[in-house]
Amino acid sequence: MNREVGISGFAAYVPPYRVSLEDWCRWTGAPWDKTRAVVGHSFRMRGPRQSVYTMAGSAAMRLIEQYGIDPDRIGFLGLGTESSTDNSAGAVIVKGMLDDGLRARGLPPVNRYCEVPEIKHACLGGIYALKYALRYLALTDDDRCAIVISADIAEYARGSSGEPTQGAGAVAMLLERDPKLLSVNLSCIGSASSYRAVDFRKPVLRNLIRNQLNRHFQDLPVFNGKYSTTCYLDETLHALADMLRRLNVTPPAYYHGLGAVFMHRPYHRMPLTSFALSYLFGLAHESDTGLDELNAYCQSAGIDSEAVIAEMRSSPDILRLVREGNINEEVYPLSMALLKDFRAGHVFNELVTSKMSLGSEPMKDIGNVYCAALPAWMAAGLEEAARDGVDLAGRDILAVGYGSGDAAEAIPMTLTDNWRDAALRIGFMEALDLWQSLTRSQYENLHDDGLAQGLEEPDNGFVIDAVGDASNPAFSDEGIEYYRFVE
Repeated sequence: MNREVGISGFAAYVPPYRVSLEDWCRWTGAPWDKTRAVVGHSFRMRGPRQSVYTMAGSAAMRLIEQYGIDPDRIGFLGLGTESSTDNSAGAVIVKGMLDDGLRARGLPPVNRYCEVPEIKHACLGGIYALKYALRYLALTDDDRCAIVISADIAEYARGSSGEPTQGAGAVAMLLERDPKLLSVNLSCIGSASSYRAVDFRKPVLRNLIRNQLNRHFQDLPVFNGKYSTTCYLDETLHALADMLRRLNVTPPAYYHGLGAVFMHRPYHRMPLTSFALSYLFGLAHESDTGLDELNAYCQSAGIDSEAVIAEMRSSPDILRLVREGNINEEVYPLSMALLKDFRAGHVFNELVTSKMSLGSEPMKDIGNVYCAALPAWMAAGLEEAARDGVDLAGRDILAVGYGSGDAAEAIPMTLTDNWRDAALRIGFMEALDLWQSLTRSQYENLHDDGLAQGLEEPDNGFVIDAVGDASNPAFSDEGIEYYRFVE
């Protein structure tokens, strides 16, 4: 069975509570110039009456409205997140919200015969959900569509290196056969995974050890920054190598032919580093032409090319760094030194910066949204291209997802001939329009306690209306959230 499947639309939701990183730098003494260059401009925070489920439901509701989706056609509703707060129910919570919101608007509920999985793997859960939904569409015989929502809340301890990379939001994707926006080459998706132990984790036991389980269930991660970066770079390299093998293409030709590149984006600079390094590694695995190009870069940087090629063709044991207690070791030292010189050259700007420029600016204003980071960037980039009249019809694009722990997926896609019509409905910039800039005390109180004075209530989407507290033999709803749709 060979059916074309892919993405027909995007819709986004971010909470209105915004922290300016320039303000944050003044509060904390962090360097603004460095923060702006490496991280971005601002990030969003969830409000007291918001959760990952309300954001997911709000994004999905927008998707249904913006693309005129018949709820009866929805046969798969998937949620990818690492921020869920119910260890039993998953996307069915979002389905319940959508049913209530649709009925309030005089519309039918989502089809009763609908799959509702929740998928978790750090920041890759949404991409895994996307992949599962595409397989569902490829195999089903009826005229069903699928909705996949990537939603997350990224919170880090105040004073930690991760504090400026916080964020919150959700992106919903419409998936169909004969897609209207992006066709996905499902059989050529590259996959890679390796156990990394301590790069980024959220063990429940840490809250008991710290005695810090607070009422708004702030899920602060255990992470090691330098080691986490090493894991990201290594796993994306392997996923891309698997994809290139499946496509049976030469890396330089494929990368140069791409119309755009989108990668998981924990902060602004990380994906630029990953794609540039992937290009150089691709040259090391090429024939004479690729090796000649790599030799020229090595000569410019004053680095021995044979040593670089040997390093790039190796497969270092990343977990060894944990076993030996040296997690800050650079496993690709020569390659990273070469990359530093490569960044200053024209090829970096022509290949890396230009292909990763679409949607890059608005992404600097939402922060790290974990599972939602990659689909948010795709939504922002495709909307920007459509509005600016960029001709991408029939062009290949690359999307690379990553999740700590770790795993990566490299997804080859192609823009449809009439992609602009679907892209102009995304509404990403409109989703960023409504915001309230937080003061220092509002930020600190919202971060630490989940509450702050002077916050404006969300004026659209789903909110938590009440939390159950009954616990008796006749009826129990202790801790269960009840939701309301605000228009």
